[in-house]
Amino acid sequence: MRNEEEKLEQLFAKFDSDWDVVELPKNHENRFMDKLSNKAIKNRKRNLYTTISIAATVLVMFSLSFFFKPEAKTNKLTFASKETKQTDSIFNVLIKNELNKLKEKESPQNQKIIADALQQMKVLDNDYQKIIKEIARNGENKQIIYAMISNLQTRISFLQNVLNQIETTEQLNIRNDEKTL
Repeated sequence: MRNEEEKLEQLFAKFDSDWDVVELPKNHENRFMDKLSNKAIKNRKRNLYTTISIAATVLVMFSLSFFFKPEAKTNKLTFASKETKQTDSIFNVLIKNELNKLKEKESPQNQKIIADALQQMKVLDNDYQKIIKEIARNGENKQIIYAMISNLQTRISFLQNVLNQIETTEQLNIRNDEKTL
């Protein structure tokens, strides 16, 4: 270890003439301390301003959120006209009636047809929900209203077709049963 220290001293001894040694002016330490204290005061002021700015921003955001609460949506078609709401409610009543008829027809023979029909109704209902969101987002226009009515009509006619198919199947089963007797 002592050997290493001697090597370091020899190395630095070679560069003794190359060192930049400048005499510092008088009162250098006092000026340095003044600058340091001024910088600390500026930093404290800056931190105080930053803290006040953040607090003011939070206060403004809180007051805005307090005064401008969004209204709760009471109806699916909040932006729809009275006529559109009436059309929607009339078609939905018809659809519910057709679904009730379909559920009344449920039996082991037509259980698969009804399950498939209900699955298709879910797809149509999802499409309908997208249309309702579009009305809420962009308001009413002819294309969206036409799509809404078309979806409702498709749902009703689909349910009627399924009911007709079930009735046809039941009649065929009755005829086959009569023939076998």
